[in-house]
Amino acid sequence: MTDEDYRILPSSQGKVPCLPDKKEPLENCGFCIHSREFRVGAKWVKSPSLAYCTKCRVTERVDYAKADAVKCADRQGGGFHSITNLIS
Repeated sequence: MTDEDYRILPSSQGKVPCLPDKKEPLENCGFCIHSREFRVGAKWVKSPSLAYCTKCRVTERVDYAKADAVKCADRQGGGFHSITNLIS
């Protein structure tokens, strides 16, 4: 996927508009199969959910209190899907 294929979800009061009628806590995105990166200041930080990706193996922590957006790969409108369903 290219950067144009991702949705940028702005964070407001610690929540993101995951679906048109549903907001999710920003921290949930760190456990979602669709999240790719969090914007913290001017820097994009890889999502902790990619720690289990054999290609990425991300281990960097995200300061959710300072994050103001999430780069989301959900283009089908499925919403939040926890990575714990995949790794358990």
